[in-house]
Amino acid sequence: MSSSQSPSAFSVLPEVQQAVQQAIDQLPSALQAPLNQHLQQHHSLAVIPASLMQVLIEASGLDCRGVTLALLPVAAAYSYALISHFHVGAIVWGASGNFYLGANMEFAQQSLGQTIHAEQCAINHAWLHGETGLVGITINASPCGHCRQFMNETISAQGLTVYLPSTQQTLQELLPAAFGPRDLGVTDALLVSQQHSLPALEEPSDPLLQTARAAAIRSYAPYSHSHAGVALRTHQGEIFCGRYAENAAFNPSLPPLQSALVMLRMAGFAPDDVQAVALVERKECQISQLAVTQALLEAYAITEFHYRQL
Repeated sequence: MSSSQSPSAFSVLPEVQQAVQQAIDQLPSALQAPLNQHLQQHHSLAVIPASLMQVLIEASGLDCRGVTLALLPVAAAYSYALISHFHVGAIVWGASGNFYLGANMEFAQQSLGQTIHAEQCAINHAWLHGETGLVGITINASPCGHCRQFMNETISAQGLTVYLPSTQQTLQELLPAAFGPRDLGVTDALLVSQQHSLPALEEPSDPLLQTARAAAIRSYAPYSHSHAGVALRTHQGEIFCGRYAENAAFNPSLPPLQSALVMLRMAGFAPDDVQAVALVERKECQISQLAVTQALLEAYAITEFHYRQL
């Protein structure tokens, strides 16, 4: 889970606040009042708790699918799309009953391989909030192959339902003859709780490095065993963490920096708000997150960077 506190009304970027509010204002009136009340109390709609979802269902007369479809513009309000200016939202249904919003993220002057798709964002968001299973995901268009492969890595792949505006399909229908962990002899899956061993840090009192190490311990890397975690600190002092999430097909793997940036964005910040970054990864691994992390930090002129191999 992110080590950050709940976003306050004074820390969330005004443009994110405005985009979220504009999305709410376009919703049916029955949904607006409970959403505005929750936003006033918690300053965020990035997570829709089960209790709020029940209120929204009762107030609107819609079912769960209908409510999540209506809320997609709210999810898209968190988008950070500097290249395409095309804002995409997704909502993951957690096994706990909570719902997690996600949106696409793009990074100017970086390769498109650094991009985070909305579905990846929402799944990562749920994972770092402690969800260990998914029931479904709501999106406004059929997911691309990249995202279908990312979903297929989760523990819930066999029973996951994809909800679209005019239809719903299982992931297995969308990804027939799928290639996944078991094809590589791996019985683990994304969202299964992880607890790997890493040596202690020489700086036990450094909160940024300790947060990154804790994230690395819980990362998912069954193919390379290159466990890695990142912690970000904003200029305001909030700390967010991210974990490496590997994939059987390799390319849809989510680097730990992107994982942390998801949590940063869903709390209402942008990469420009980051003051310092720490990366902790296992020593002598098959792969390293160092170069790709440094490249993105350089693009945002983030010079305070702490790196440890354990």
